[in-house]
This record gives sequence, structure tokens and C-alpha cells, in this order.
Amino acid sequence: MIEKKLSKVAKDTNNFLKKFFLKQKKSNLIAPMRYGMFPGGKKIRSKIIIDIGKIFNLDYKKLIQVAAAVECIHAYSLIHDDLPCMDNDNLRRGKLSTHKKFGESTAILAGNSLLTLAFEILSGNNLNLDNKTKIKLINLISECSGHSGIAGGQYSDLSYERKKVPLKKIIQMQIRKTGKLFSFCCIAPVILSKKYIHIKKFDKIGSDIGLLFQISDDLIDISGNTKKAGKKTKKDLKKGKATLISLLGHKNTIKYCNKLKLNIFSRLQIFGDNAENLKKTVNYIVERTK
Repeated sequence: MIEKKLSKVAKDTNNFLKKFFLKQKKSNLIAPMRYGMFPGGKKIRSKIIIDIGKIFNLDYKKLIQVAAAVECIHAYSLIHDDLPCMDNDNLRRGKLSTHKKFGESTAILAGNSLLTLAFEILSGNNLNLDNKTKIKLINLISECSGHSGIAGGQYSDLSYERKKVPLKKIIQMQIRKTGKLFSFCCIAPVILSKKYIHIKKFDKIGSDIGLLFQISDDLIDISGNTKKAGKKTKKDLKKGKATLISLLGHKNTIKYCNKLKLNIFSRLQIFGDNAENLKKTVNYIVERTK
């Protein structure tokens, strides 16, 4: 059931993005941008936006447009993450990484262009929101993507390799690298609903979901296989990555995951049945194998 709902959200988000690409001026970067974007994975971040939108009874089409912006940010981060100067991965989602297909310089520029495309989506006339709301969304997604978010988290991830890193710093790094964009996914529907009293709650929920997602990724890296995962596995240990698994061990990391999940579900209690879809998505993140 969850796979079917994920598939619908992925299809709708991709359809919006494909139409948006058709409206872009022709350039040599469109092909590598599309390559890095499509088919674009499971769209779990988009699904979370839709799930929280349901809690606040928001317009589905508006949520899909916000989700499309998030997927542009996510695709940009993956293209850059795969570069030789970063994690040096040649495979992404079962195909050659963008830099292996088009070259490093082109991949960097394609990633940069996807980053700015997100701002174009959120600021454009097609997104029927008042300017104050658009500015709030753009400000938040900028913060989640830059030095205090994805970029800063990636910097820490690289600088912590082959070092003994305490638990607090690993958690902070993973929240910036992965959790911040999930926080945006959780806060954006709250901004659209204008029920700002809930922002702090959903910020924390987003951070916890992001941590769960990162831990799940790290577990897949250890126990998964390259063909099923669609990317090279068993690389974190070779690179000496600072992860919760490397610090706490497999069993204690699973316990930590369960604690995070219970904390998320506890915060969602006040929303009753309206939060059931989000809970199912959280369970899917924990249980996924690719």
C-alpha cells in the first residue's frame, strides 16, 4: 500500500518537473540536469510533504510544486556528493553517476543549476501563494541547503573520516547533512497552513526523520548489496566514515532508531488519524532495504 502511494507521489512530482523543464530555455546543461533528476528515486521527501499536507488539509497541487523544489535540491546534493572530491561514487540509482556520464565540470554546473531551479519553482507565478509565504519557503530551503544544512553537513562528513568523533557531533553532522531537508519537508506544509504554532514541533519531527533516514542508509551500506541498493555498498567502513553504527554498534543503533520512531509518533498523537499516512512513511523509512 505504501509503495503504491509513493509511486503516485513520485509520478506526480516527476510529471510537474518534466513540464517545468520543457518551459526552460535551451542550454547544454538541461540534459545532465534531467539525467541527475530522473527517474529520481522513491520521492520519500515528497511523500512526507504530502502526508503533512493531509494533516492540515492543504491543496495537493501546491504541495507537489513544493515537493518538486525539494527534489531539485536533493538531486543537486546527490550529483555533488558523488564527485571524486567528495564521496567518489560511480553509481547512483542503478546507473552511472552524473559526473561519470557527462564529466566532472558539467556535473558541478548541472548540480548548481538544479539548486537554483528550486528557487525558480518556489518564486514563480505558477505557485499560487502570497509573496510573504513564498519568501518564508525560500528562506527556509536556502538555510537547509547551505552551510548550516546540507553543505555544512557534507563538510563535516568528509572532515570526520578516520577520526574518533563523539556521538553529539555525529548526530549534529547527520542532522545538517540529511535532517535539515527533511525538516523543510515537515515545516513547509505548516507554513502553507499558516499554523505557525506547530513549526517547532515539525522541525524536530523532520530532524528525527532525517536521522532515521541516514541511519537506514548506513545500515543498507553495511548489509545491502550494490545491485539492490542501486549504488556501491560497504564503502563507509573502507573510508572510515563517522556513523552511529561505527560508534554504537549495530544492535545499539537499532535501539536508537526505535527510540527516534517512538518520539516521532508521540509528537504526532495530537493529530490522531490524520497522521497515519506519515507514520506509515516513517515505518517504511526504517524498514527499507534500498
